[in-house]
Amino acid sequence: MPSTVDPTLNRRKLRTSLKVAREKRGLTQREAAAQLEWSLSKLIRIEAGAVSLSVTDLRAMLLAYAVEDEDLVAELEEAARGSKGQAWWSEYNDVISQPFAQYLGYETAANSLRGYHPSIIPGHLQTSDYMTAVFEAGQPDPRARQRIDLRMARQERVLDQDGPKVEMVLDEAALRRQVGGPSTMRRQISYLKDLAVNGRATLLALPFTAGAHDSMTTSFFLLGFAYDDDVLYVEGPGGALTNRDDTELVARYQECFEELRVKALTEEATITMFDDLIEHYHRN
Repeated sequence: MPSTVDPTLNRRKLRTSLKVAREKRGLTQREAAAQLEWSLSKLIRIEAGAVSLSVTDLRAMLLAYAVEDEDLVAELEEAARGSKGQAWWSEYNDVISQPFAQYLGYETAANSLRGYHPSIIPGHLQTSDYMTAVFEAGQPDPRARQRIDLRMARQERVLDQDGPKVEMVLDEAALRRQVGGPSTMRRQISYLKDLAVNGRATLLALPFTAGAHDSMTTSFFLLGFAYDDDVLYVEGPGGALTNRDDTELVARYQECFEELRVKALTEEATITMFDDLIEHYHRN
């Protein structure tokens, strides 16, 4: 991962820290905005991590919230200075929708990433030739190469040693579906095994024998944060949804993931399945 901290990550740090400080002071957003003599919308955008924050405005907020810890103040001032600028994915703006850009902002700042897809290997874990085969299966896309480059850049950040803790449940249907043919699948499964063995991701295979479950038709990802609620990203026939405000919906998918984890094979048994599949794809 690049040594410079992404502006989105700095905004996330500011968002969570300032929200905690405001609530500790016993102020609502409206009360805090009135005390600062700001519009409510300005405060909301800052707490949403949607805008950069000047050091001057930060100091005004810290004064209003009675934050006096010198180390914390220095840390947040550094984050404010780094909150300006473009996100790492800005060069891919042509192929990123606004909702997905919002999700990438959350993903960049997450401490953990849990997910499941019922039919393909999640994009975070795909090899480049598997990705290519996925994009070639649909309608011709003149921007397919750019989308693949974006996915690879995103994967590099997620799987970096300083990235989030990654835990994925991999459906046996995805592991056996020959996307790109046997050689592509052999390399893909070998890559998954390498990630698991080297501790870069916790991978659990969900066997066919697990039977029916609530997520058979929907893929989803849960982003976890040290001092904030989980963010949910759901992909389905109706499109994609990023949600952090509907706590009941987020909780429902947290339950879904726990159900999948219980039904899945152990890490050791998953490695054994990977080995069997690598041998299978080697023979075919």
